[in-house]
Amino acid sequence: MAPTPVSTVTGAVFIATSLDGYIARTDGDIEWLLSRSQDIGETGYDAFIETTGAIAMGRGTYEIGTSFDEWPYKGRRVLVLSSRLDPHVDDRVTVHRTIDELLDAAAAENVHHLYADGGRLITSFLQRGLITELTITTIPVILGSGLPLFGDIDHDVSLELLRSTTLGQGITQSVYRVTD
Repeated sequence: MAPTPVSTVTGAVFIATSLDGYIARTDGDIEWLLSRSQDIGETGYDAFIETTGAIAMGRGTYEIGTSFDEWPYKGRRVLVLSSRLDPHVDDRVTVHRTIDELLDAAAAENVHHLYADGGRLITSFLQRGLITELTITTIPVILGSGLPLFGDIDHDVSLELLRSTTLGQGITQSVYRVTD
């Protein structure tokens, strides 16, 4: 049975994965994704991001974001969950040591719906019953190993398929509502 959320903050997911369920190579590399994401058509990302008040991500996802020539979250409030990252590393983000601290900060800023990004953070939100919807874009490639989208969760997470579409280059996208 899924836990009852104690937080007033919820999250939604918008993420890409390989066919075998990896969001990045073991070293965090996502070139396999970037090289296949050209000319795929409308993904719904812009409409999705407008439904959220801020972006919550783990340290690894933050570090990938800093590797781009341009900060991909420009103009967005970004909360990073990390026990190791220097809290003053970057004035574009706020660093939180615990998930409770991150959720409390979001609620204090009147942010009640977060874009949850990064495998471990998504898993933590699912474990706590905080995810309301998942948009998973599947890239037709098998990596064989890497960083998985989901980690261990101690309960089933029941989903309802809202829609599934085919984008360019054989990429598919499915949107699920969490039903419990």
